Amino acid sequence: KAANLIIKKFQNNSLAVEKAFTGRANILANKSGLLVINEEKINSFNKISDDITIATLKNNCKVKKGEMIATIKIISFSVKLLFINKIQKLFLKNALIINPFQNNVNSIRNQLGQVEVAARFRNILEGSNMIARKKSHVQDPYSFRCIPQVFGASKDAIDYCATILEREINAVTDNPTVFVDEDDVVSAGNFHGQPVALAMDFLAIAVAELGSISERRVFKLVSGTRDLPPFLVANSGLNSGFMIPQYTAASIVSQNKQLCTPASVDSVDSSNGQEDHVSMGANAATKLYRVIENCFVLQGIELFNAAQAMDFRDEKSSRRIQELRESYRRHVPFVSQDCFMQPWINKSIDFVKYNLVMN
Repeated sequence: KAANLIIKKFQNNSLAVEKAFTGRANILANKSGLLVINEEKINSFNKISDDITIATLKNNCKVKKGEMIATIKIISFSVKLLFINKIQKLFLKNALIINPFQNNVNSIRNQLGQVEVAARFRNILEGSNMIARKKSHVQDPYSFRCIPQVFGASKDAIDYCATILEREINAVTDNPTVFVDEDDVVSAGNFHGQPVALAMDFLAIAVAELGSISERRVFKLVSGTRDLPPFLVANSGLNSGFMIPQYTAASIVSQNKQLCTPASVDSVDSSNGQEDHVSMGANAATKLYRVIENCFVLQGIELFNAAQAMDFRDEKSSRRIQELRESYRRHVPFVSQDCFMQPWINKSIDFVKYNLVMN
């Protein structure tokens, strides 16, 4: 309604519309709809009267369409809506729903993984009708709102560990090491596995966090909030629904916490004291493998729950999400009555492993 108010105000004033879109002149606005340019380029706001405010631009400042911000003043509550190319696009894509994934708020954190994750989510959600739903809550839980921060931190950790392993694969770890050209034989410690052991422990923590936040979203989906039925079944009084998959996810997350106890902080003396500090890197690697397998299970359970939740929505999501949903439904059906869910969970895990990861 507020955006419509702005459109209506400027429709009959071509000069004002031109100025608003080019940013080459002062902008006039009334108290119920104040159309301004990106605040960084505003020199000052001058209140002429209760009805008129003039926003003056800084010297030699020009603004692109995509930089516009509409500030809607309704009583004492101000809502900012990001403009994308044209004001009209606002009616199709409600930017407020995906605020946590906006480029500006993620870029200023200056964490590369976070910026990349946010960009990927914007791309995945492009064209979604679901994000145009009326926003009736102020903020989302951390497990949704902080996806760029959490996923991004794990991605940065994974990239770091990949760098360490690539170095190690291409390293000389012999002992003694023979330098033929220098006619030198050196007995040293390149065999020590500490670089890989630390990376394995770090990687286990990074991957486990992806599983941990996944389980939290599963919990929210079955909690009967945001217009979803309790336990994601229409008749929850007679059906336990998706309660047990969440139990399973919670137990796996708890096991991951135990598996993430670092192996590299341990060392046992051997060889009569000669080998008095070892990395325990092999133990770190086998624990990491179990964490990764556990997280495939957690991702499968989340997808199982998310698909069920989407079937209770009337709106369509983006093209990419809809294609994923349709592909998944060819393997796992909607659950209307209580049933033995292990086969469907196993199919979900396989779908994540072989349909998503492998592709």
